[in-house]
Amino acid sequence: MADTATTASAAAASAANASTDAPPFQLGKPRFQQTSFYGRFRHFLDIIDPRTLFVTERRLREAVQLLEDYKHGTLRPGVTNEQLWSAQKIKQAILHPDTNEKIFMPFRMSGYIPFGTPIVVGLLLPNQTLASTVFWQWLNQSHNACVNYANRNATKPSPVSKFIQGYLGAVISAVSIAVGLNVLVQKANKFTPATRLLVQRFVPFPAVVSQHLCRWNGTFQEGLKGKWQN
Repeated sequence: MADTATTASAAAASAANASTDAPPFQLGKPRFQQTSFYGRFRHFLDIIDPRTLFVTERRLREAVQLLEDYKHGTLRPGVTNEQLWSAQKIKQAILHPDTNEKIFMPFRMSGYIPFGTPIVVGLLLPNQTLASTVFWQWLNQSHNACVNYANRNATKPSPVSKFIQGYLGAVISAVSIAVGLNVLVQKANKFTPATRLLVQRFVPFPAVVSQHLCRWNGTFQEGLKGKWQN
Protein backbone atom coordinates (compact mmCIF):
# COMPACT_ATOMS: atom_id res chain seq x y z
CA MET A 1 0.00 0.00 0.00
CA ALA A 2 2.78 2.43 0.91
CA ASP A 3 4.59 1.75 -2.38
CA THR A 4 1.37 2.30 -4.34
CA ALA A 5 0.70 5.57 -2.52
CA THR A 6 4.23 6.79 -3.15
CA THR A 7 3.97 5.93 -6.85
CA ALA A 8 0.65 7.72 -7.14
CA SER A 9 2.04 10.75 -5.35
CA ALA A 10 5.03 10.86 -7.69
CA ALA A 11 2.77 10.60 -10.73
CA ALA A 12 0.60 13.46 -9.49
CA ALA A 13 3.63 15.74 -9.38
CA SER A 14 5.21 14.62 -12.66
CA ALA A 15 3.51 17.21 -14.84
CA ALA A 16 4.67 20.10 -12.66
CA ASN A 17 8.18 18.70 -12.62
CA ALA A 18 8.55 18.36 -16.36
CA SER A 19 9.89 21.88 -16.82
CA THR A 20 12.44 21.81 -13.98
CA ASP A 21 16.04 20.64 -13.96
CA ALA A 22 15.68 18.77 -10.67
CA PRO A 23 15.91 14.97 -10.97
CA PRO A 24 12.86 12.86 -10.08
CA PHE A 25 12.38 12.88 -6.33
CA GLN A 26 13.23 9.73 -4.35
CA LEU A 27 12.31 9.72 -0.69
CA GLY A 28 15.32 9.07 1.52
CA LYS A 29 17.77 8.99 -1.39
CA PRO A 30 20.52 11.50 -2.27
CA ARG A 31 19.57 14.09 -4.85
CA PHE A 32 22.85 13.74 -6.74
CA GLN A 33 24.29 10.59 -8.27
CA GLN A 34 26.79 8.96 -5.91
CA THR A 35 28.62 7.12 -8.69
CA SER A 36 30.70 10.18 -9.62
CA PHE A 37 33.00 12.46 -7.65
CA TYR A 38 30.97 15.51 -8.68
CA GLY A 39 27.75 13.92 -7.46
CA ARG A 40 29.27 13.02 -4.10
CA PHE A 41 30.75 16.50 -3.86
CA ARG A 42 27.37 18.13 -4.48
CA HIS A 43 25.78 15.80 -1.93
CA PHE A 44 28.36 16.82 0.67
CA LEU A 45 27.76 20.51 -0.07
CA ASP A 46 24.07 19.94 0.59
CA ILE A 47 24.86 18.32 3.93
CA ILE A 48 27.02 21.20 5.19
CA ASP A 49 24.94 24.01 3.67
CA PRO A 50 24.81 26.63 6.51
CA ARG A 51 21.66 28.21 5.06
CA THR A 52 19.61 25.46 6.71
CA LEU A 53 20.59 26.93 10.08
CA PHE A 54 18.21 29.82 9.39
CA VAL A 55 15.16 27.69 8.58
CA THR A 56 12.22 28.72 10.73
CA GLU A 57 10.12 26.34 12.80
CA ARG A 58 7.19 26.95 10.46
CA ARG A 59 9.27 26.13 7.38
CA LEU A 60 10.50 22.94 9.04
CA ARG A 61 6.95 21.81 9.81
CA GLU A 62 5.94 22.54 6.22
CA ALA A 63 8.88 20.51 4.90
CA VAL A 64 8.07 17.54 7.15
CA GLN A 65 4.40 17.68 6.20
CA LEU A 66 5.24 17.83 2.49
CA LEU A 67 7.33 14.67 2.78
CA GLU A 68 4.58 12.96 4.77
CA ASP A 69 2.06 13.85 2.07
CA TYR A 70 4.39 12.42 -0.58
CA LYS A 71 4.89 9.25 1.45
CA HIS A 72 1.16 8.66 1.89
CA GLY A 73 0.18 9.62 -1.65
CA THR A 74 -1.72 12.77 -0.67
CA LEU A 75 0.60 15.27 -2.33
CA ARG A 76 -1.25 18.33 -3.58
CA PRO A 77 -1.11 19.06 -7.34
CA GLY A 78 1.61 21.37 -8.56
CA VAL A 79 4.37 20.36 -6.13
CA THR A 80 7.69 20.18 -7.98
CA ASN A 81 10.68 17.88 -7.57
CA GLU A 82 12.69 20.91 -6.49
CA GLN A 83 10.29 21.57 -3.62
CA LEU A 84 10.45 17.95 -2.52
CA TRP A 85 14.26 17.85 -2.63
CA SER A 86 14.39 21.11 -0.69
CA ALA A 87 12.00 19.76 1.93
CA GLN A 88 14.07 16.62 2.37
CA LYS A 89 17.28 18.67 2.64
CA ILE A 90 15.74 20.78 5.41
CA LYS A 91 14.45 17.80 7.34
CA GLN A 92 17.72 15.87 7.14
CA ALA A 93 19.73 18.94 8.16
CA ILE A 94 17.72 19.64 11.31
CA LEU A 95 16.11 16.41 12.53
CA HIS A 96 17.93 13.28 13.64
CA PRO A 97 17.00 10.42 11.27
CA ASP A 98 16.44 7.94 14.10
CA THR A 99 14.94 9.97 16.94
CA ASN A 100 13.26 12.59 14.74
CA GLU A 101 14.34 15.19 17.30
CA LYS A 102 15.97 18.52 16.48
CA ILE A 103 19.75 18.52 16.64
CA PHE A 104 21.25 21.38 18.61
CA MET A 105 22.36 23.97 16.07
CA PRO A 106 26.15 24.03 16.79
CA PHE A 107 26.26 20.23 16.44
CA ARG A 108 24.46 19.92 13.10
CA MET A 109 26.56 19.07 10.06
CA SER A 110 25.35 22.32 8.49
CA GLY A 111 26.81 24.17 11.47
CA TYR A 112 30.20 22.52 11.33
CA ILE A 113 31.84 25.30 9.28
CA PRO A 114 30.34 28.40 10.96
CA PHE A 115 30.81 27.02 14.46
CA GLY A 116 34.05 25.17 13.78
CA THR A 117 35.92 27.92 11.93
CA PRO A 118 36.43 30.16 15.00
CA ILE A 119 37.90 27.16 16.81
CA VAL A 120 40.33 26.50 13.95
CA VAL A 121 41.38 30.15 14.04
CA GLY A 122 41.98 29.83 17.78
CA LEU A 123 44.12 26.74 17.24
CA LEU A 124 46.34 28.64 14.81
CA LEU A 125 46.83 31.78 16.89
CA PRO A 126 50.54 32.64 17.24
CA ASN A 127 52.48 32.89 20.51
CA GLN A 128 49.99 30.92 22.55
CA THR A 129 50.39 30.39 26.26
CA LEU A 130 50.04 27.00 27.92
CA ALA A 131 46.54 27.90 29.07
CA SER A 132 45.39 29.03 25.61
CA THR A 133 46.84 25.90 23.98
CA VAL A 134 44.97 23.66 26.40
CA PHE A 135 41.77 25.65 26.02
CA TRP A 136 41.62 25.59 22.21
CA GLN A 137 42.56 21.92 21.99
CA TRP A 138 39.93 21.05 24.58
CA LEU A 139 37.29 23.16 22.82
CA ASN A 140 38.09 21.58 19.44
CA GLN A 141 37.88 18.03 20.75
CA SER A 142 34.70 18.81 22.69
CA HIS A 143 32.99 20.30 19.64
CA ASN A 144 33.95 17.34 17.44
CA ALA A 145 32.80 14.86 20.07
CA CYS A 146 29.43 16.60 20.42
CA VAL A 147 28.95 16.68 16.64
CA ASN A 148 29.62 12.95 16.45
CA TYR A 149 27.34 12.17 19.38
CA ALA A 150 24.51 14.36 18.09
CA ASN A 151 24.65 12.62 14.68
CA ARG A 152 25.20 9.10 16.02
CA ASN A 153 23.32 6.02 14.92
CA ALA A 154 20.63 5.99 17.61
CA THR A 155 19.31 2.59 16.50
CA LYS A 156 22.38 1.00 18.10
CA PRO A 157 22.60 2.45 21.60
CA SER A 158 26.02 2.40 23.23
CA PRO A 159 26.81 3.08 26.89
CA VAL A 160 27.60 6.66 27.86
CA SER A 161 30.77 5.40 29.53
CA LYS A 162 32.12 4.40 26.11
CA PHE A 163 31.52 7.88 24.78
CA ILE A 164 33.16 9.48 27.80
CA GLN A 165 36.15 7.16 27.52
CA GLY A 166 36.69 8.09 23.89
CA TYR A 167 36.18 11.77 24.60
CA LEU A 168 38.71 11.82 27.43
CA GLY A 169 41.20 9.86 25.32
CA ALA A 170 40.89 12.36 22.47
CA VAL A 171 41.23 15.39 24.75
CA ILE A 172 44.20 14.03 26.69
CA SER A 173 46.10 12.91 23.60
CA ALA A 174 45.49 16.18 21.72
CA VAL A 175 46.44 18.40 24.65
CA SER A 176 49.51 16.31 25.47
CA ILE A 177 50.80 16.39 21.90
CA ALA A 178 50.14 20.12 21.44
CA VAL A 179 51.75 21.11 24.75
CA GLY A 180 54.66 18.70 24.29
CA LEU A 181 55.47 19.90 20.79
CA ASN A 182 55.24 23.55 21.85
CA VAL A 183 57.72 22.92 24.65
CA LEU A 184 60.11 21.12 22.30
CA VAL A 185 59.93 23.93 19.74
CA GLN A 186 60.58 26.58 22.37
CA LYS A 187 63.64 24.70 23.61
CA ALA A 188 65.05 24.20 20.11
CA ASN A 189 67.95 26.65 20.21
CA LYS A 190 68.89 26.01 16.58
CA PHE A 191 65.65 27.54 15.34
CA THR A 192 65.54 31.20 14.40
CA PRO A 193 62.55 33.15 15.80
CA ALA A 194 60.91 33.09 12.36
CA THR A 195 61.42 29.33 11.97
CA ARG A 196 60.17 28.68 15.49
CA LEU A 197 57.00 30.68 14.80
CA LEU A 198 56.44 28.80 11.54
CA VAL A 199 56.87 25.39 13.16
CA GLN A 200 54.53 26.35 15.99
CA ARG A 201 51.81 27.06 13.44
CA PHE A 202 51.85 23.37 12.47
CA VAL A 203 51.65 22.05 16.04
CA PRO A 204 47.81 21.84 16.07
CA PHE A 205 47.76 19.44 13.10
CA PRO A 206 49.30 16.34 14.76
CA ALA A 207 47.24 17.10 17.86
CA VAL A 208 44.03 17.07 15.81
CA VAL A 209 45.10 13.89 14.00
CA SER A 210 45.35 12.15 17.36
CA GLN A 211 41.65 12.80 17.92
CA HIS A 212 40.74 11.02 14.70
CA LEU A 213 42.87 8.05 15.69
CA CYS A 214 40.92 7.84 18.94
CA ARG A 215 37.64 7.99 17.08
CA TRP A 216 38.65 5.20 14.71
CA ASN A 217 39.17 3.10 17.80
CA GLY A 218 35.42 2.74 17.80
CA THR A 219 34.43 5.21 20.46
CA PHE A 220 32.70 7.75 18.31
CA GLN A 221 32.23 5.83 15.07
CA GLU A 222 29.11 3.81 15.87
CA GLY A 223 27.78 4.12 12.36
CA LEU A 224 26.71 7.70 11.75
CA LYS A 225 23.60 7.55 9.62
CA GLY A 226 22.30 9.57 6.75
CA LYS A 227 24.56 12.58 6.96
CA TRP A 228 27.96 10.93 6.72
CA GLN A 229 26.83 7.98 4.69
CA ASN A 230 24.85 7.60 1.41
